[in-house]
Amino acid sequence: MTRAFFITDVHASDRCFRKFLNAAKVYKVDALILGGDITGKVMVPIVDKGDGSYSLDLFGEARVVRKEKLEETEKALLNAGQYYFVTTSKELEELRADKGKSDAIFNECILSLIRSWLVLAEERLKGTNVKCYISPGNDDKLEVDGVLKDSGHVINPENRLVELDGGYEMITLGVSNPTPWNSPREVSEEKFGEMIEALASQIKRPQNSVFSLHVPPYNTELDKAPAVTDDFRYVREGLGVKVIHIGSTAVRNSLEKYQPLLGLHGHVHEAKGFVKVGRTLCLNPGSEYSDGILRGALVNLDGGRVKEFLLTSG
Repeated sequence: MTRAFFITDVHASDRCFRKFLNAAKVYKVDALILGGDITGKVMVPIVDKGDGSYSLDLFGEARVVRKEKLEETEKALLNAGQYYFVTTSKELEELRADKGKSDAIFNECILSLIRSWLVLAEERLKGTNVKCYISPGNDDKLEVDGVLKDSGHVINPENRLVELDGGYEMITLGVSNPTPWNSPREVSEEKFGEMIEALASQIKRPQNSVFSLHVPPYNTELDKAPAVTDDFRYVREGLGVKVIHIGSTAVRNSLEKYQPLLGLHGHVHEAKGFVKVGRTLCLNPGSEYSDGILRGALVNLDGGRVKEFLLTSG
């Protein structure tokens, strides 16, 4: 039997990533799989006031903390998926006037955290046979690719065919169909289909394969999300918010064509669940990264079938 633990959309939550690594021992898995959107979207400046105190915007609230509480505050930000950097009022004014410099700091925050995660993964998995598959998603900048490379236990399976223990072939793609947010890794549905086909055509045993495709298949329970306007406001419908399907037709078409054993998806944080597309079991564990809650999917593969699975939260 091959046991895999799949998560997605941690968006730089240090707490979620550490829970992910701990799951290897807790669940006794053969493979850890993090399927995209590993980086955060928020960077918080911490301003040194020069008197032993620091000011910052902590989760939407202006706060002042003393030096002895600074490390605790920094940890709270990272656990919620928010980067930080310490600066002065003068330096912050200069950065706000120079987008290039602020972007450079943001990029370094992103890459620095990923480097620390890779080191931590090697430390935690040392002496085990567990492989840790970490790939980028549509929200992750292209600069990530230069850091997220194969090492002892960590493998970046993006746009590749790899083999899990037990002979299960897995293909991975973190790109998405177009979104309102114009994220870094978006392609047309036509291009998306071509990319999936280029990988899927290499699979020797489609019936025993895993499709780790960040975007869920279109028109399922896994791709339901609130509709937004051009200025990113929720579209109201009746007394609530209008819900639409935002998944990929290319993903659905590929699943219907190849009928892999398992589809691993994310992208839509609020669409936790499972569905069948033909014989293919498709999972989306959902995401609550900002609260430090790790949602995952534990899957047992045995004899060329999904023997059992469990959606987890903790």
